[in-house]
Amino acid sequence: MPFPILGGKSIVTAAGFNVANSCSFNKADVPYLHKTLGAGNRKTWTYSLWVKRALLGVNQYFTPNQADAANADAMGGSFDTADKLDVWDYTGGALAAQIKTNRLFRDVGAWYHIVIAADTTDSTENNRFRLYVNGVEERGVGGYDRDNMPAEDFEFDLNQDGEELYIGTYYTSSAGTSQYGGYMAEVCFIDGTAYAASDFGEFNEDSPTIWQPKDPSDLTFGTNGFYLDFQDSANLGNDANGGTDLTEVALAAVDQRTDTPTLNYPTLNPSIGVLSNLTISEGNLNMVSGDANYRSLPATMGATAGKWYAEFKAVSGFDSTDKNAGIYGADNTFVATTGLGNFTTGTTWSYGATGNVRTNNGNNDTGEATFTDGDIIQVAMDLDNLKLYFGKNNTWINSGDPESGATGTGAVSITAVASVTDGVYFIGIGDFDGGASVTWLMNFGGCPAYAISSGNADADGYGNFEYAVPSGYFSLCTKNLAEYG
Repeated sequence: MPFPILGGKSIVTAAGFNVANSCSFNKADVPYLHKTLGAGNRKTWTYSLWVKRALLGVNQYFTPNQADAANADAMGGSFDTADKLDVWDYTGGALAAQIKTNRLFRDVGAWYHIVIAADTTDSTENNRFRLYVNGVEERGVGGYDRDNMPAEDFEFDLNQDGEELYIGTYYTSSAGTSQYGGYMAEVCFIDGTAYAASDFGEFNEDSPTIWQPKDPSDLTFGTNGFYLDFQDSANLGNDANGGTDLTEVALAAVDQRTDTPTLNYPTLNPSIGVLSNLTISEGNLNMVSGDANYRSLPATMGATAGKWYAEFKAVSGFDSTDKNAGIYGADNTFVATTGLGNFTTGTTWSYGATGNVRTNNGNNDTGEATFTDGDIIQVAMDLDNLKLYFGKNNTWINSGDPESGATGTGAVSITAVASVTDGVYFIGIGDFDGGASVTWLMNFGGCPAYAISSGNADADGYGNFEYAVPSGYFSLCTKNLAEYG
């Protein structure tokens, strides 16, 4: 059965090449990587990487880019303000080459594999500058909004001798204007060879519509080529191919993540909810509500069955009522006057700062202590027995026992999954208080936006949590959903 994900297809099998780590680029920190290049092949090269977007509707550079001192000869590539892919080269201040997609890339729940390949020595015009997304050349999928092929033997303004190469920002950008916001994995720059997408990925033999990574380490990287696998948290710019490392700016060990193209974890979904005066950052794992309206956001992944666990850190603003974490059904629509437990459909519940459980727009006093700044809230969702458990700092409220099964000791009963639209429940967080702002940090398992002092995985070895995952429960991720969800 297909796993329920708000987003594109992700890897669900354990076979084949597994990607261990990614790097999270928090746009507000102005993060990027850079190094000075020597003389390279400016006619023939390839750039391959996997990206998982976090921010939409703003210009964000993710390709290697270089420019001369006058910015007259420059090359770069970005997601533009319309969320199209746009890769271009200006020579002498005039546009010399450009590929810009018709398709929009707005799925914040999926990993995209992007390959840009150049070979201007090719006599066939359309072979000189090529763009692949998830294994398929974009020319044959959505076509191009802009399709300016370079002249034969044209030299791109990339691989320029003595010039700085940047990834994650455009070199002339002021702070916060065009930095990339999201995740990157398996970043490969190839100097001197135009590889196809199939050299970096392949379609899954069991699920032939799913595109998955291949080990690139046997490829020929050339003089300026490099391979960033982000496996060294102390040196995220490490070139795993053995060349000169890239220098990190505004990137730290906490930005190393285990959310990857082969093990996709949920983040908060900005495509649902009211986003005005709501700030989402840290790879969509940090939510700050900054006004008097109610704000709620669900995860990008939901489940139809199984038992699932997540943690949330209450950072600030938890000295007033109804800052909540819980679950919601897919038939609910968030507006400025509704929170997680404000719906009347019987599919949403939350544990607020007053110690109440809220559902159907009403409160059920738990008699438990409230939570405040610095507390870690636990959510255990048992869809097999239709029970929901809340905990604080490793103590389950109502003396709850998530492992009690059908008995449901200390649990809140939830509506049958089949009665929810699409039969899917989502874990989420919110601010049900119409007053003070609140800051939440999420941990769905793929490495949180805050430091973990102990480190606990589920029984299958997935996730990284502050507290032990209850027996029989699992972190939400594509591999677990394929088996249990």
